[in-house]
Amino acid sequence: LKAGRRLRAQEVGMAATLGYDRVSVYGRIKVAVFSTGDEVRDPGTALDDGCIFDANRYSVMALLEGLGCAVTDLGILPDTADAVAGALQRGAADHHLLITSGGVSMGQEDHVRGAVAKLGAIHFWNLAIKPGRPVALGHIDTATREVPFIGLPGNPVAAMVMFMRIARPLIMLLAGASDTEPKLFKVPADFDFKKKAGRREFLRARLVRAGDGALHAIKFAAEGSGILSSMVEADGLVELGEEVVALKQGELVDFLPFSEVFS
Repeated sequence: LKAGRRLRAQEVGMAATLGYDRVSVYGRIKVAVFSTGDEVRDPGTALDDGCIFDANRYSVMALLEGLGCAVTDLGILPDTADAVAGALQRGAADHHLLITSGGVSMGQEDHVRGAVAKLGAIHFWNLAIKPGRPVALGHIDTATREVPFIGLPGNPVAAMVMFMRIARPLIMLLAGASDTEPKLFKVPADFDFKKKAGRREFLRARLVRAGDGALHAIKFAAEGSGILSSMVEADGLVELGEEVVALKQGELVDFLPFSEVFS
């Protein structure tokens, strides 16, 4: 067993077989999570007109806990620059990583990106990907270190997809893992699709065994970034690279099973 390998049941059994009753491990990554938006409400509270329940924060915290992180819930912040900056500074003081959903687009009330830039730096933002274009990566400066920051999109599907493909590898790296990239598998597409060149796209899909005995990927009909039921019904993501402009039924595609990234 080499350093950086995640300890699954089989690794624990291997250590026990060799007579080890303990092994040295990395400490748990401490992550502070918050959402922003005056229109966002916690489940279980009254939902005022024009408001929505906060799905993203709970999804992200569940994903983090699945990776073994120690999660601190900073709640929902109001849409003010001072509130966002204060939460970032408090979170950076005693956490290894800060994650938020929303507040990194270009709206007048999207204060997160500006606050991170003032308190540290934004390293990249606004990628050519769908869904998840406004994802951001940066850091907050403290007196002793730089604390990484990940800004996930506000739409629920985009937030989960960007967690899987961008946040998760970074979290694994911070946690000491040596193998951070999930495995993609080639499967035939059971649909036609067209997309823009120069943009990477992630399609929600489920696997169905066809008449030839092989598993085929069937795309979820609706493509909106706010349709969280598509993630519930899907088995994973079909990943189409920047060079793809047209996909024909039967062509092989890269498929990322949720089982590869949800633990």
